[in-house]
Amino acid sequence: MKFLRHVLASCCLLAPSFAALRPNIVIFLVDDMGIMDTSVPFLTDAEGRPERYPLNDFYRTPNMERLAARGIRFNNFCAMSVCSPTRASIMTGQNAARHLTTNWINPDTNNAGPHGPPQWNWRGLTKGGVTLPRLLQTNGYRTIHVGKGHFGSGESEGADPRNLGFDVNVAGAANGAPGSYYGRQNFGNPVNGKAGRIPGNAVPGLEKYHGTDTFLSEALTLEANARVGDAVKAGKPFVLYFAHYAVHRPFNSDPRFAAHYRDSGKSPDAQAFATLVEGMDKSLGDLLDHLDRLGIAENTLILFLGDNGSDSPIGDAHHIASAAPLRGKKGSHYEGGVRVPFIAAWARADANTANQKRLPIPAGAIQRQLASVEDLFPTVLALTGAAAPPGHLVDGARLDTLLSGKSDSTRRDTFLMHYPHSPHRSDYWTSYRDGDWKVIYHYFPSKVSGDSHYQLFQLAQDPSESNNLAANEPAKLRQMMAALRAKLAEHGALFPVADDHVTPVKPQLP
Repeated sequence: MKFLRHVLASCCLLAPSFAALRPNIVIFLVDDMGIMDTSVPFLTDAEGRPERYPLNDFYRTPNMERLAARGIRFNNFCAMSVCSPTRASIMTGQNAARHLTTNWINPDTNNAGPHGPPQWNWRGLTKGGVTLPRLLQTNGYRTIHVGKGHFGSGESEGADPRNLGFDVNVAGAANGAPGSYYGRQNFGNPVNGKAGRIPGNAVPGLEKYHGTDTFLSEALTLEANARVGDAVKAGKPFVLYFAHYAVHRPFNSDPRFAAHYRDSGKSPDAQAFATLVEGMDKSLGDLLDHLDRLGIAENTLILFLGDNGSDSPIGDAHHIASAAPLRGKKGSHYEGGVRVPFIAAWARADANTANQKRLPIPAGAIQRQLASVEDLFPTVLALTGAAAPPGHLVDGARLDTLLSGKSDSTRRDTFLMHYPHSPHRSDYWTSYRDGDWKVIYHYFPSKVSGDSHYQLFQLAQDPSESNNLAANEPAKLRQMMAALRAKLAEHGALFPVADDHVTPVKPQLP
C-alpha cells in the first residue's frame, strides 16, 4: 500500500506543490450527535481508562473506532447547545456570546423567544466578516463546503457559504434540516409538484441524485470525495468542511443499516436515528479510503466533532437517557446538551512526514482537559500558516499541546454557554464551567430550577448533575457567578428582556 501511495504521488493526480508542508484539513461535523451516540467510549473511569456504557453497545461506528485508534479523542469537548451558534464559533473562533448568534437560526423569522434579545444576530455571518475559510482561501487553500450550512437566514449573505470564503458549495443553504434523506423524495424538493416532509428544508444542489435510491449521507460523501479529487488534481492544499445533515431529524431510516437495529427493542425512531449514525460513520470510512487512494492521507488532518448534544429520541432533555450517564440532550443546559465527540487524527499515521513531526498525535489516546469548538479556529490557522487580522477577537486557544496528549497549563479550563432564548428545552439560561465546577443561571425561575435562579454542580463527583450544591456551597456559588458575569461583560453579551421587551434582565449575584 505504501508503494502504491508513492506511485500515486508521482503521477499526474498529484502536483508537485503537495510536497509542501501545509497540511490538508478536514472538519467532519455531524449534526445533533452527542458524546454517547457512538460505539467509541469517550468517557473514562477514575484512572482515565475508557469506560463503556450501554449506549456504546447499541451504536455501530467502526470507522469512528478506526479514527480514534489512529488519534486522540477528547471527553471534555464542548459545543454550544444548539447548532447555528456552534457553526458560527467554528467559523470565527468566538464564543456565541460575542458573535451574538446565540440561538439556532430560523431561515425566515427572528426566533428570539418572547423575552429573547431582539437584537441577537439571527441574520448570521456576513460577506465582509472574518471567517476561517476566507483566511485559508487567501492563503492559497482550496476551500470546500459540503452539506449543511445554516450560517445565516434565508435572505442573508450567510445563507450561501460561498459568501463566507468557500470556493465550492455543495448542498449548503439557510435550512438547518433536510426535508428528506431519500433520493426518491428528492431530498425534500418537490416530487410531482408536491413538497417534501419539511417544507422549506429542501436540500439544494443534488439534482443528479433525485429519483434514485441514493441516501443523502451517501450523496454528500460522493460529492465531497469528488471535490477533494479536484483539489488534488489542481495541486492545491484544501480544507474540506464536511457538515452532514445527519443525524438531525427527520428520523428517516437508512435502509442500508435498518436490519442492524430491528431486534434492539428500541422504538422505530431510535432505530432510525441509529441508522443515521451508522450511515454517517460509513461516510467517514469512505472518505478515509479515498484519501488513501489519492496518496494524501499522511498529510491530511481529520477533525471530527458533533455540533451540539444528542437529539436522540431516547428520553427527554432533563433526565439521564439519550446521553446516559450524562444528563440532558440538545438544547439543555446539562452536559448531555453541550458535551460532544471530538477526535483528531492524521488520516494515516506516518511519523516520518513533516506535518506529523510538527504535530505528533498519539494513537488511541484520550485527552481529559476541557476544550471547545472555539479552539478549532486558532488551531487550524496555526497549522496552515494563516492568521486572523488585527482587531479580530478570538476566544479560542490553540490545541497543539492537547493534541499531543499532554496537559496544557497555559489554557483556561473554562467554557461559557449563553442561551438568552425560548422556546427550547431549557429557557433563558447561561452556564459556565471552570474545571470541574459548573454553575447555571436561570434568568426566570422555571420548572427546571424551581424558585431558585441557580444550579451548581461538581462534575468530578457528580457527572450526572443530580446534586445541586447551590444552597450548600454559597461561597463557591458566588465565586462562579461573579466569573460568569465577568465573562458575559467581556464578550458584550445580550440578555433576555423584561415584560417591556426593552429592559435587559442581567444575572444577579446570590
